[in-house]
Amino acid sequence: MVVDRIITGGTLVTAEGSASGAIAIDDGRIVAVGDAENLPDAEETVDATGQFVIPGAVDVHVHVDDMFSVDSYETATGAAAAGGTTTYIDFAWQAWDGDLSLWDEPGTLLEGVERKREKGADALVDYGLHGAITREDPAVFDELADVIDAGVTSFKMFTTYEHGLSNGFMRRAMEHIAEEGAVGVFHTEDDSVVEELTARFKEEGKGDPEWYPKSRPDYVEAMAADDAVRMAKETGLQYYGIHTSSRAAADVIDSYREDGSQIRAETCTHYCTLDDSVFEEMGNLPMIAPPIRKPDDIEAMFEYIRSGTLDVVSTDHCGYRLDQKEVDNWWDSAFGANALQVSLPVFYDEAVNRRGLDPALVVEVMCTNPARTFGLEGKGTLEPGTDADVVLFDPEETYTIDPADNHSVSEFSIYEGRELQGKVTKTFVRGELVAADGEIVGESGHGEFVSREVPEWGPAGHTRTAE
Repeated sequence: MVVDRIITGGTLVTAEGSASGAIAIDDGRIVAVGDAENLPDAEETVDATGQFVIPGAVDVHVHVDDMFSVDSYETATGAAAAGGTTTYIDFAWQAWDGDLSLWDEPGTLLEGVERKREKGADALVDYGLHGAITREDPAVFDELADVIDAGVTSFKMFTTYEHGLSNGFMRRAMEHIAEEGAVGVFHTEDDSVVEELTARFKEEGKGDPEWYPKSRPDYVEAMAADDAVRMAKETGLQYYGIHTSSRAAADVIDSYREDGSQIRAETCTHYCTLDDSVFEEMGNLPMIAPPIRKPDDIEAMFEYIRSGTLDVVSTDHCGYRLDQKEVDNWWDSAFGANALQVSLPVFYDEAVNRRGLDPALVVEVMCTNPARTFGLEGKGTLEPGTDADVVLFDPEETYTIDPADNHSVSEFSIYEGRELQGKVTKTFVRGELVAADGEIVGESGHGEFVSREVPEWGPAGHTRTAE
């Protein structure tokens, strides 16, 4: 037997730990892992000497080509590939009528899935979708089974913005989603407090970006999280809390979480690396909701990552241009920032180089846990039989983040000037090389929609043998 490719000479890093070894790839899948001399012959051998060989990152929180991102699937997946992300989950929107909406009239969730799948024709890496429920229309409950049959097995709800839902409707949605065995995904901030504080700051002319995080304080995140998690517990829903930013909110999640079989949560790279001094340094560019917070909140993110309360590190990638950010008052700025291209190396550098944590932790929270949590059975691992989504990562290479290197349409980076040690050198998606040394070498359209099964969560603890 002659396989397509063997990757040899590197250190294999999985969620369980690290070991020397080689990987054989054939027809887009990993077919064997072991000593190079025991693997079959290959048409091509890739020398990974001095590098880590890891599963491709799985980013389960990404905005592409919609009202929260001007990135196309081509530009966003190019950024993902250059940064070692081989699969992401975007959002299929139930159309609503409002100031933030792209639509003139309401629409269905299934229509949202179809729209995003059409846009995904240009994808370079693989992608899935969350369904986003944006209106208090009970008709959406009749769609859930069909949306799940279409491979979309998680449903996002907001507690804020014009497309936010009341607790009453959200509880009702939780019941229906739980009946299907699917996952509920929640953006939790108390809308009434946010609206009151924002209105007050507008009246007082407090438009400088340093006032932005004060308009969405940590307790509004904790308040809404408490309501949502409590309702999930009562309805039996598998609950996933997105972009946990504060100690206050993480404390809430931890207080309800038992073994992770019902309650799981993520944080994002920016909440693990940046504090609110960034608003003085960069103005509106790092304006993200929930806001980037205090240094102690960074410490809390790592405390809860290490304890297992926070299972996943994602990006909440939103591709915006400078003109959408550089405005006079923070409330007129777009919310969000691009991160797909740098998230893996930034988090690795913070966790491993600056905090001394095991590289296996990075793989666990950025590759394996997100795949397992959202039913991506063939992703996030180097096990034989799974998709050959493989990243070569040089742990010694140093460089400085420069937005001129962006593959996203964004002309800026909230990590601009950050010096890193550790760089993605090659990214393979289902066995095909799609990015090398920051350049795109694959063809648009190689990426595929990943139809997900309804996941059955069990206990979620750490899979690593040692910290």
